[in-house]
Amino acid sequence: MKKISLGSGILFGVVMVALCFAIFAETILRKFFSVSLGGVDELGGYALAVAALLAFLVTAIEQAHIRINILHSKMGIKARGVLNCISMASLAAFALFLLYFAVETVLDTITYQSIAQTPWATPLIYPQAAWLAATIVFAVGALVLAGRACALLMRADWQALDRKFGPSTPEGELQEELDDLKSREGEF
Repeated sequence: MKKISLGSGILFGVVMVALCFAIFAETILRKFFSVSLGGVDELGGYALAVAALLAFLVTAIEQAHIRINILHSKMGIKARGVLNCISMASLAAFALFLLYFAVETVLDTITYQSIAQTPWATPLIYPQAAWLAATIVFAVGALVLAGRACALLMRADWQALDRKFGPSTPEGELQEELDDLKSREGEF
């Protein structure tokens, strides 16, 4: 899963950097040459739709999502384990809902041969196919994570469930930052 996270993160970064360059070029061309590429906003929408799903997956794998853990830290390890498993199952359910919606949208696009109502009149099957592929990757990743969490719950491996799927404690976050600082000090 770490390789998928790294690959998704790199792809997300490439898409966002390419979008930044396209917006920069559009801005310069409009300002100084009164010329427009036309459709950069359309490409931006497509890029964000795909990149958001990649970011969702990276966030889930890296356990980087925001949680309100005031009560979580005060619960016993078994209660935390159950909540962690429920959170992963909820994320997988959300991913499956998105996948269902994406499949229905793509099927409608194929049926009606939809095109974008923009200057480029892009056949929507192309950007929606990329969106569907990103949705599939997110859904599969979320299902794998939920499966791992449920397997740990079934084995009653509370420590592993808390360590792999629980939110980081303030002490854990501080240690991660100190370790990162130490590794960066060696670079200079």
